[in-house]
Amino acid sequence: MNRKKDYLVELETKTIKDYINIVRSHLLIVILISSTVFAASVFYAINAKNIYNAITVLKISPPEGNILDTSVLTQIGDSKSDRFIANEIETMKNISIREYVAKEIVESYTALDQKEKFALVLEDGEYFEDNIEKIKSSESIAAMLELGVEINQKEGLDFIEISVESPSPYESQLIVNTYANVYRNFNLLDNRKQVSAVKDFLKNQKDEKYNDLLEIEEKYKDYQMKGKALVLDEQATSLISSIATLEAQKNSVSIEMSISQKSLDQYTKELERKDLSVSRYLESKSSEPYLEILQRQIAALEAQRDISIANSTNGENNNSLINKFNNDITNLKTKLSQKTEEYRASIMASSPEEIRGLSQQIFEEDVKLKSLSASYAQLDSQIKAYENKFDNLPKASIGLARIERERLSSEKLFVLLEEKYQETLLNEQAITGNVLVLSHAREPQIPSKPNRKNIIIAGLFFGLVLGIGFALLLTYFDKTVKTPEDIEKLNIKLLGWIPQIDEFGTNGKFSEFFITNNANTISSDSFKFLRTTMNYSQTEGSAKVLLITSSAPSEGKSVISCNLAGSYAIAKKKTLIIDCDLRKPRVHTIFNKKRVPGLVDYLYGKATYEDIISLTEAKGLSMIPVGTIPQNPTEFLDSSGMKSFLNRVRQEFEIVIIDSPPLTTLADAVILSRLVDETILVASSGVTDLELLDKSVEQLKRAEGSTFKGVLLNKFNLKKNYGSYYYKYASHYSRESEPSKR
Repeated sequence: MNRKKDYLVELETKTIKDYINIVRSHLLIVILISSTVFAASVFYAINAKNIYNAITVLKISPPEGNILDTSVLTQIGDSKSDRFIANEIETMKNISIREYVAKEIVESYTALDQKEKFALVLEDGEYFEDNIEKIKSSESIAAMLELGVEINQKEGLDFIEISVESPSPYESQLIVNTYANVYRNFNLLDNRKQVSAVKDFLKNQKDEKYNDLLEIEEKYKDYQMKGKALVLDEQATSLISSIATLEAQKNSVSIEMSISQKSLDQYTKELERKDLSVSRYLESKSSEPYLEILQRQIAALEAQRDISIANSTNGENNNSLINKFNNDITNLKTKLSQKTEEYRASIMASSPEEIRGLSQQIFEEDVKLKSLSASYAQLDSQIKAYENKFDNLPKASIGLARIERERLSSEKLFVLLEEKYQETLLNEQAITGNVLVLSHAREPQIPSKPNRKNIIIAGLFFGLVLGIGFALLLTYFDKTVKTPEDIEKLNIKLLGWIPQIDEFGTNGKFSEFFITNNANTISSDSFKFLRTTMNYSQTEGSAKVLLITSSAPSEGKSVISCNLAGSYAIAKKKTLIIDCDLRKPRVHTIFNKKRVPGLVDYLYGKATYEDIISLTEAKGLSMIPVGTIPQNPTEFLDSSGMKSFLNRVRQEFEIVIIDSPPLTTLADAVILSRLVDETILVASSGVTDLELLDKSVEQLKRAEGSTFKGVLLNKFNLKKNYGSYYYKYASHYSRESEPSKR
């Protein structure tokens, strides 16, 4: 068992030469598989459709906010660029974007009306319908885009490539360009949405105040037409102008507060959804008492300055007072800015990285809202102070004063809203988005797939790999003897090998006894070489009795026995071959002789010695057939009569060769091996199992007085296993070299 294990380990370790021999032994299978795969690859390469690839390149920049914001938002740093681009790619893959792209493609298809320029967006007709291609639904095209469109970031860059493969070059170009344009428009609208919302709000307010102003002017005209017109004195006119200015500013601040509140609510809801604790922390920070004090002081000074401007004359004293207000306001705003920056830094340090930008927007919007609230409160207080003076105007002019006040207030507010609306309109148009189409796809002229040359080369390569792999797999599961080396690896003596017999006799009929008819062939020379090997152990003048057996049937032992006997006869040795295969005898058929009478008939006394022995076509070679098949072959071979018969033929012949049954489940060969001088075990290349061969040798060696000589390999395909060495071995075995007698 240890020897068997050592052999199996050795068998697994193969050299390059071993693998070459494996391929040679299965060359037909390798060629067949390789040719099939190669032919399939050639067929596919010839018939495969051309695939065209169109690519559009986009440059994505981080958003920079809008010019309505007075504060500078924290920008996305370079370390976050890849994450930002990844988010944009996911946005581009969103179903909403794909649905817009699908609708644009359907519209382009309808407008162009050229079906031959489309492929991916078309579907075949259903069964029992006309097989006419028609455009897919928008939903189907959107689903196709999810799998058919590739969106990738260029490594280390803020560039995104959109690519599509299609059998139609026009369609591939159309899809990627449409995809890029839809996403760019979506990005532009998304970046403008906050400014657009403010613009729409201001427009509604402006239109509403314009209508109010028209109504007031009509009321003013009606008042004058009724004869109630009065002339207001200078003091009343100044008072009304001041109140109208403050009310216009108050209404403007109220509108800005509404805008700021909407933005703050939106930011706060988004932050609360992510982290409620951060939202509460920001609320506490923006309500710091020091910030509120500064905001109220700034609001008070701005209100006083505006009143001074409204009541100003062109004198130097008023200019000096207004400049003083501006200086004081600037100093307070500087302090507020510094303190706000400190709080902003603390918020950025304590906030999680993914919500820092949102946290800063909330903080700044909240500070802005509280500043507006302080201004609103201050303006409201100032207006109330003027209300007492207004109520003290003469009763005769109070009605006109109220109408004039309302008219001036509405007029000033309308002017402020108009200015703000125009400013917002310009800001909206100034926002270009952060998506730039660097290069629109051109209609590809050369297909990107298939690469027919590479397909054919790959088919040839994989065909060889598959064929060789299949050969190795067959070899792995095939545990039969292949070469002489396989026998030597089992530590069994190898007497030689007989090549696969391919000689033919006359009329093209195969002759199993070919040693005399084809004396100069490799097969004949191999028997001569075996005979020479056997002569080394033969004593001068003594008879030699050889037993030829095998591990299992159909391994060619009978053919070996007959041709080995013929080789001795050619060497002018008086030779006899006895067929002792009492189960399935074949020697008589090889020599075209009758089976009866034979050895069994002689030992049972039913025939004489002269009756059973006959000459063959080879000069000096005689044979004895089996004769009648006995019922107890084993007892017959182990009888004293058999021993006496062998002693007789030893005296009459120089060489006696016995053909025996196989060793498998039979004791006949073991019994005969005790009666002969040497026993030769025949193994057939590609037939004999290695394990069975090993057990057969052990069985012969364990026999009493073992005469086991060695193993002879039969049916060895020299060219198949050794290839280029064929002629070397052929020339070696075709030259008979007999050693001189000792």
